[in-house]
Amino acid sequence: MKFTDIFIHRPVLATALSLVILLLGLRAYTEMTVREYPAITNTVVTVTTAYPGANPNTIQGFVTTRLERVIASAPGIDYMTSNSSEGMSTITVYMKLNYSPNAAVANIQSKVQQVTNELPAGSQLPVINVTVGNTTDLMYIAFYSDQLSQQQITDYLLRVVQPKLASVSGVGEAQILPPGSGNGNTYSMRVWLNPRKMAALGISAAQVSQVLAANDFISAVGSTRGTETGDTIVATTNLHDAAQFRNLVVKNVGNTIIRLKDIAQVELGAQNYDSSAYFDGKPAAFVGIQEAPSANSLNVAAGVKAALAELGTALPPGMHMAIPYDATDYIKASIDEVLLTIGITLAVVVLVIFLFLGSFRSVLIPAVAIPLSIIGAGFIMWAMGFTINLLTLLAVVLAIGLVVDDAIIVVENVSRHLEEGLSPMDAAIQAARELANPIIAMTIVLVAVYVPIGFMSGLTGALFTEFAFTLVGAVTMSAVIALTLSPMMCSKLLRAPKPEGGNWIDHLVLWLDRQFTRLDHAYERRLDGVLNHLSVVAVFAVLLLGGIYFLYTTSMSELAPQEDQGVLIAMTFSAPDAGLMQRETQTAAIRDVFNRHSETEHIFQLDMPTQTISGMVLKPWDQRTTNANVLQPIVQQELNGIAGSQNAVFQPPPLPGARGFPVQFVLTTTEPFAKLYDVSQKFLQEAMKSGNFIFLQSDLRIDLPQTTVVIDRDKAAALGLSMADIGNSLSTLLGGNYVNYFDMAGRSYKVIPQVQQRFRLNADQLKNYYLRSASGDMVALSNVAHLQTSTEPETINHFQQQNMATIQGVNYPTVSQGQALAYLKDLAQRTLPPNYGFDYSGPSRQYIQESGGLLLTFFFAIIIIFLALAAQFESFRDPVIILVSVPMSIAGALIFINLGIGGASLNIYTEVGLVTLIGLISKHGILIVEFANNQQRAGLSKRDAIEKAAGLRLRPILMTTAAMVLGVVPLIIAHGAGAVSRFNLGLVIASGLSIGTLFTLFVVPGMYMLMATDHSKQ
Repeated sequence: MKFTDIFIHRPVLATALSLVILLLGLRAYTEMTVREYPAITNTVVTVTTAYPGANPNTIQGFVTTRLERVIASAPGIDYMTSNSSEGMSTITVYMKLNYSPNAAVANIQSKVQQVTNELPAGSQLPVINVTVGNTTDLMYIAFYSDQLSQQQITDYLLRVVQPKLASVSGVGEAQILPPGSGNGNTYSMRVWLNPRKMAALGISAAQVSQVLAANDFISAVGSTRGTETGDTIVATTNLHDAAQFRNLVVKNVGNTIIRLKDIAQVELGAQNYDSSAYFDGKPAAFVGIQEAPSANSLNVAAGVKAALAELGTALPPGMHMAIPYDATDYIKASIDEVLLTIGITLAVVVLVIFLFLGSFRSVLIPAVAIPLSIIGAGFIMWAMGFTINLLTLLAVVLAIGLVVDDAIIVVENVSRHLEEGLSPMDAAIQAARELANPIIAMTIVLVAVYVPIGFMSGLTGALFTEFAFTLVGAVTMSAVIALTLSPMMCSKLLRAPKPEGGNWIDHLVLWLDRQFTRLDHAYERRLDGVLNHLSVVAVFAVLLLGGIYFLYTTSMSELAPQEDQGVLIAMTFSAPDAGLMQRETQTAAIRDVFNRHSETEHIFQLDMPTQTISGMVLKPWDQRTTNANVLQPIVQQELNGIAGSQNAVFQPPPLPGARGFPVQFVLTTTEPFAKLYDVSQKFLQEAMKSGNFIFLQSDLRIDLPQTTVVIDRDKAAALGLSMADIGNSLSTLLGGNYVNYFDMAGRSYKVIPQVQQRFRLNADQLKNYYLRSASGDMVALSNVAHLQTSTEPETINHFQQQNMATIQGVNYPTVSQGQALAYLKDLAQRTLPPNYGFDYSGPSRQYIQESGGLLLTFFFAIIIIFLALAAQFESFRDPVIILVSVPMSIAGALIFINLGIGGASLNIYTEVGLVTLIGLISKHGILIVEFANNQQRAGLSKRDAIEKAAGLRLRPILMTTAAMVLGVVPLIIAHGAGAVSRFNLGLVIASGLSIGTLFTLFVVPGMYMLMATDHSKQ
């Protein structure tokens, strides 16, 4: 007696076991969290050092390189880039995947502290920020008004909104945008100096700074302590408003008091006047929400919205708020689409079973087994710490087609024995005994297929581990149910159809049986003809195997297909000397372009000196017919017509862990930037000729006008002027650096002295600035210096401490990411001079790092399956026979990918689909070979055995194939959020399984005749 007999004879045991699986699975699903992707620790550490007034060369030489040198030795770094621009050094450190963010910050902070004392005196202390998980914000919340200034809005955000949102569970950071020293562009006390009045009154810039520092002083006086009481003592040494600053005494000349208001215009202004922000064309400030590493995106968004609802009841008059961008809209829409797909797939599979079996009783068994297997898999997911995300739900969609196979095979085999005259009990026992080994073998094969995926490293492994083991759990549960509950249900529910009369269902069953009998006879006749020409079968198999290489290497490849996430992002690059008004003119033109399209719902824009970012937020997926992939090149073409700027339109990366343009090809060298610029421009021109790119540019641009104040040191020395005197005076007049802080309503704000704008409209006005000589006389700068103009790099960038120029842009939709990068690599190898190298960053680096990983896993899975089958069949020949149809199915799927049907490409979804085909096709071969071996042992010849086995297994093979293929049709016809990845996976499964099954029915028997052991002689 086999173990399957126990559950048939003891139905209560089988039922109780299934109910335990059901209860544990349901409980597990309620405990799991919901998120977009499996949890990934993608740590990016940014070290920002402000040095107001310093040019890029100074920033690079005295700040960036010193910090880079020590940071590079920190452990866990994947790669490091730096940007030295006017007044700011930014070093971005990309850590290896899943590296501890706490360790990363601690290590880098300790490195930075080693050289803090080496930084210039005028620079501020480095600020270290860390981003973990998504590199883009989860949400942008706009606060806008027609009545309030941006500073008033920002101040309200600082005082009320930011603390409220930062306290929401799961929020990692609530950042105010546009940025300004971490607090947005908030208030500061602006001291607008008049150099003419200063010269007339004999007051130097350094003297103003000293007065501000000495008379706006924050003191901690202390307290008195008597024997019984004490008092806290404070002194009014600090200032609180513009009136107090205006009345500061700068100088006494006899009985005349010169106050700050006599030489400057003092007002409560903004920290900077070079940035702005708009929401749907209205002045605004934004709060960007970043989630904590382990947070649930949906819960964070819900918590933020609840906090906003509370804030909305007490907004200042004239202020409004909105959420222009919410990434969870895409997450929720994607999950809803997948859940709908699961429901449709389940209905389609059940319908297919009914059409093949024609019996409601027969349908009931797999209809119970499918959801029970899926629910049972939830317990394994929970036990392994998985989450409910897009990939685990996608695994559930595939699992429906996988787990139904076992139930179909059991039902079909029991039905066949019933037709042969056995009682339901005997038929169930006999069928279960026959299928125990094949079901176990098929389960081992499927587990062997997915386990290698689960142990992959890198981003693909991090993403697809949960996908793979969810399928492993579902398949394992399916095998348990197929060997326990399904045979028991068959013994209780199935009946042999009545040969005559009966109800319409019996008539339907008999009609279907006759049709399958005809199909079986037709198949056997054609199989007989094929087996008569085995050499043709062998040659055909070899040709298909050889064609796989051609189909694979000539297919479009990318890391992941671009999904319509409901937003287009335009990045604008203006001339380096463009002022805010000029940039805002371009911003308005971009807004007009966005508004032309009926798909636009909201527009958010952040205008900063280095770049302008505009977001075109699209209407929900069910409210528009045009997707973002179609809109992107159209909008790009329209933005190309805006004069005075370069505009690039792109979409957020389809996978977590990268940001920016999809193409980021880095040229590196130790040569000077002037030479690198020439090389990068020639490279860029050649690349643009290829026609592969919608937009392409080099981030190395030597177009920044720079004026050098060339000081005559002899004249300066004769007048008693030191270089420090000159430098400090010019820095105070022009740099915009803060001197100290003042207190206003319980918060501190910066005090910033600077020359009025009308006295710094052009460089020639510097000649009329005055410096105090050693004798106390005021000396015009023109007496000790002259001006020299030049053109310098707008920014100075490093990659791994080498000079770099990044060729960045967007490839055409018809050109894959892989093709674009392969072209750039080939161009670099052909054209770059010696001492020049290349590398990748951003999404391009992701693609390069992950390329080939799944291909290796594919071959590893083949080897594991081969060894598992060899152990199961106690033969090294039978696994070869079973696996011979795998290349056939792979070739079938690659044909459709190579043709680019529906924009399909080789990506992580299609490659996982190809791996899945190994298990699906192998199941067919297992059924045929197992039964053929048994028929040989029963006395039939090898040919008779394989022909009979193939004929007997035709119906279950066609049933399982139809169930799986039609089950993934909802993936192929999917639309809305996340549809592109589902289409790619569904296309591979449907095409590969359909074509592979056709080949299996003829090639496997042929290979069996050529290779199988003659068991009749054993």
